[in-house]
Amino acid sequence: MVKLTLDLIARGTSGYTKKKRDESMQQYLRRLTHLYLEDRSIDDVGEDISMCRNLTVLYLYDNQLSRIPSLHHNMNLTMLYLQNNDISRIENLSPLTRLQKLYLGGNCITVLEGLEKMDKLQELHVENQRLPPGEKLLFDPRSLKGIAMSLQVLNVSGNGLDSVLDMIGLRNISQFMANDNELSDMKDLAHNFSNWPTLWRLELMGNPVCHKAKYRDRIIVMAKTLEVLDGKEITETSRQFLRKWHANKETQKKKRDEIYQRSAYADLGDSAAHRSAELPPVKDPARPVKSSQIPGYMMPGLPRKQFDELLARTATMEPASREKEPTAVKAKSGVLRSKHADEFATLPPSSVASAPLRRRPLMSMTFELSGNLDSTQHIHPGMIIH
Repeated sequence: MVKLTLDLIARGTSGYTKKKRDESMQQYLRRLTHLYLEDRSIDDVGEDISMCRNLTVLYLYDNQLSRIPSLHHNMNLTMLYLQNNDISRIENLSPLTRLQKLYLGGNCITVLEGLEKMDKLQELHVENQRLPPGEKLLFDPRSLKGIAMSLQVLNVSGNGLDSVLDMIGLRNISQFMANDNELSDMKDLAHNFSNWPTLWRLELMGNPVCHKAKYRDRIIVMAKTLEVLDGKEITETSRQFLRKWHANKETQKKKRDEIYQRSAYADLGDSAAHRSAELPPVKDPARPVKSSQIPGYMMPGLPRKQFDELLARTATMEPASREKEPTAVKAKSGVLRSKHADEFATLPPSSVASAPLRRRPLMSMTFELSGNLDSTQHIHPGMIIH
């Protein structure tokens, strides 16, 4: 265990700030602005550092600190380097209202918190935390809101992140490093880019999204202010070319969509017309009945004229109680024929002419109607057999 002492503090200064002969230790510590205490196996800072009231930069990285030291007497600090220790929680930073750069990479932090009052913080480095297997770094919304307007540089590489939507409110971000995470959604990134108007540097190497087709081209088109992507500069020529290519692609897509919509509407209209042609006409119940439509006439499929003829024939038929049934005569194609007509046809003409005329009782005959009779045709009197 190594505790920070006055001797370590005195040895942690640069050659330009050596103690003068006639200067007391208290005076000497008060005028210090930078302390280089990295890689000293320090696990306890102690209270002696509170004497360094004008301290602005403190290097404590690569030590064995298990917590952030209490630095409430060092309110002039603007840079604090605490990476590669054993810190598991962000705390004791609220008094450091002038802090601009905070380095906490390589610790055991699981939640980004304790930054509600750090409204001057410009850089935050929390990369490669030693997290439990399967876990990812979490973000406290209150801390993100506290640094939203001041933060410009954020390094969250190697923390198992699968989304960056939590950081969408950091509107002044200019450099964003998120290498070696689990980012795979291009739309997620595009949503953030639209809310980061000052972003000029982006690092995404080691994420699944880097394996998508035309990954670099798509990122350059989405992030309009980007100048460096994955350590490579973006030239203005390539940016203009990709923007024109993207605009042309979008125009072609819109044309295809319009053609598809027009064809879809045309097909819909044709099918609707076809269906309406197949449907039977709808009768209007409010439509008045024509004068020719006599109430009581109900015989579907039979014309009115044939119905009247059938009704008249039924009314003139003799009762079935007569001894002799009338001989049926069929009428085909408007011609009336009788079985007795054949008998007269076999007699010689002379015998028919010389035969004395006798009055015979009128033979009643019934006729069977077949075929279609025209109402203009009449039975000639000569065709009636007595």
